[in-house]
Amino acid sequence: MNTVEIKNLTKKFGSTVAIDNLSLNIEKGKITGLIGADGAGKTTLLRTIIGLLFPNDGEINVLGFNPATEKDKLLEGYTKDGIMHLPLGYMPQKFGLYEDLTVIENLKLYADLKGVAHDFDRMLEFTTLAPFQDRLAGALSGGMKQKLGLACTLLGNPEFLLLDEPSVGVDPISRRDLMKMVREMISPETTVLWSTAYLDEAHSFDTAVVIDRGKIIFNGSPHDLAPTPQEFENKVIDLMGGYNKEESLIAKNYDYKAPNVELTVEADNLEKRYGNFYAVKNNTFKIKKGEIFGLLGPNGAGKSTSFKMMCGLARPTSGTARIMGIDIKKNPERARANLGYMAQKFSLYGSLTVRENLDFFALAYGISILKKEEKVNEVIDVFGLKEYENTKAEELPLGLKQRLSMAAALIHNPPVLFLDEPTSGVDVLTRRDFWNHITSLAKKGVTIMVTTHFMDEAEYCDRISLFYKGETIAVGTPTELKQQAGANDMETTFINLIKESERGKS
Repeated sequence: MNTVEIKNLTKKFGSTVAIDNLSLNIEKGKITGLIGADGAGKTTLLRTIIGLLFPNDGEINVLGFNPATEKDKLLEGYTKDGIMHLPLGYMPQKFGLYEDLTVIENLKLYADLKGVAHDFDRMLEFTTLAPFQDRLAGALSGGMKQKLGLACTLLGNPEFLLLDEPSVGVDPISRRDLMKMVREMISPETTVLWSTAYLDEAHSFDTAVVIDRGKIIFNGSPHDLAPTPQEFENKVIDLMGGYNKEESLIAKNYDYKAPNVELTVEADNLEKRYGNFYAVKNNTFKIKKGEIFGLLGPNGAGKSTSFKMMCGLARPTSGTARIMGIDIKKNPERARANLGYMAQKFSLYGSLTVRENLDFFALAYGISILKKEEKVNEVIDVFGLKEYENTKAEELPLGLKQRLSMAAALIHNPPVLFLDEPTSGVDVLTRRDFWNHITSLAKKGVTIMVTTHFMDEAEYCDRISLFYKGETIAVGTPTELKQQAGANDMETTFINLIKESERGKS
């Protein structure tokens, strides 16, 4: 029995074909993963399935209804076995939490909006949000926000659950928690359609659907395609046309003077305190020229706060940082002139087009008018933004926003790059391209400090500092950390070292 039946679906935006004559059945009671490159049509497909977008052609049947003409029936609740159920539960990429309401107030509001009663104590306990139920949603870490968003989506025991990249930007421990929430809080008859950029996540689902340029190129069991997550990732890449590593044009054309200092980035007892709460405590490290230095840790560990202090966007409570030997507290503007910074949250100008954003940042970073157009054209080409150069930044898919952010951060060829989760929400092919640029820049002498929640990416780092609750709990090469944790991969290493730290503090 199928929850969704789609025949010959086509959806266009002007002359752009987002969904191209697509046919798909989604089996009842199964978890189906939706995978594809940025702009492949994943979000468009989800929105068309639930009636937020109308198709240009084709047929859709969802739980026996046509979402284009009978959307109201898909939103009506019904009682079964004395429990109120809703047909649909939808969690978009940007879930609409009310950041000025507390955790419990958000849950109660969504329960009221859906017209359902719920055992909030059980939900809070299961999500581990009980100790934080009186905290404002805006003050939660990224992982906690995603848990709360998923909890609100699960209210009403939906028969069909649609999740648009719910684990994007979430650390490995929180990702496991989100998966556990879904598997243990839904009934065996609930159908789940889960869009994801994490192919190890997709490998654990019942069914994987790979979409490319609006067409389905694989539909079946992930294990039939490949027995292990890594092999599955490689097979999916092959299906999407393969990845051919080429010389990084960004690195090739990176024009800067090699620094005359060996230690290009230094943190000296950095601390950031809010009242009695330490966001970062006694943070000290030194990064050499041309080194890739990774900051790993759970959401809320203090990584982004450290980044902001290091580049002068947040003043340390105590301690200092030096960029190219320049004290960030004493001479912040001179220190920042040596930096390219890519923030965790999209921080470019949404109302400007891709080209207008790059024009602005090129001039802001001191690139001459004579060289600006050449440089902007180069990064547009290298990052695959030509098709979108006249699109407003706010209208880009998440992965393309990340491409634009990274392009802006390095357009002025700085000797030091701070990249805060540069590949968050980016598809597997673009991730490999990003890291080709990053490793190539490091070989040329550029110093790079980076955070990531993709544990396979941690292997690219020369050294890693593992952060937990504002403090460094381990520093070393990936090999050294794996040996310390008694693990064979970085995800297990991450989890083991966090648990070991917890045991040491108990």
